[in-house]
Amino acid sequence: MDITIVFVACVFGLAGTVKGAIGLGLPPIAMGLLAVVMAPVEAAALLVLPAFLTNAWQMLVGPYLRQLLRRFWPLLVCAVVATLIGAGWLTEENARIGTAILGAILAIYALNSLLSVQRMIAAAWQRWLGPVAGGTTGLITAATGVSAIPVVPYFQAVGLEKDELVQAMGLSFTVSTVALTVNLASVGAFSWSLGPSVLVAVASVCGGQWAGQRLRRKLDPATFRRWFLFGLLALGLYLLGRSVL
Repeated sequence: MDITIVFVACVFGLAGTVKGAIGLGLPPIAMGLLAVVMAPVEAAALLVLPAFLTNAWQMLVGPYLRQLLRRFWPLLVCAVVATLIGAGWLTEENARIGTAILGAILAIYALNSLLSVQRMIAAAWQRWLGPVAGGTTGLITAATGVSAIPVVPYFQAVGLEKDELVQAMGLSFTVSTVALTVNLASVGAFSWSLGPSVLVAVASVCGGQWAGQRLRRKLDPATFRRWFLFGLLALGLYLLGRSVL
């Protein structure tokens, strides 16, 4: 069996397990590990279908979708527009820059979560800060394939309840994945040769998510999340150092 297929299966199995256990982490882990052995644009092409399927499910499960759309549509529109503006940023010529940005984002995200930095955003600021967060997320998505920063900290800071937060993240990730797919298609990132790897990725992430959900019932989520973030921090620093040095 092709060693790349085996690596893809392991990466998406791990990423799916983490997402099933703590509700997020698929794009950061998948993009971070795949970027070790392939260009970011190829890694993103493998990621979009597994990400879309898992995020769409997360978006649709829950009663808050309509009110979330009414509340956050400016943020979502800005995220889409900014992502499309960055079409081509994940190409081979920009691979080193994209990998460095990805490493920095992973490290910052992990540190922010480990330090439990939590700030509440006043309602008066949300009208203009939401679109800024969406636009910034779109630019980062276009450059790295990861759409969690800064939209996840923003959602955490606007007073969403637990179930609303999970559904809001699913909504934002789904929209960003669709926009990223348009970007990748515009630079010819998709090819039939990726078919076997994509099928393996989908099967692995689904199996991993099922395993992660079972694991979540048995382990202390706080402990599991803490070790995950330490690993994410180490991976981010490695990618950043490799790109810079």
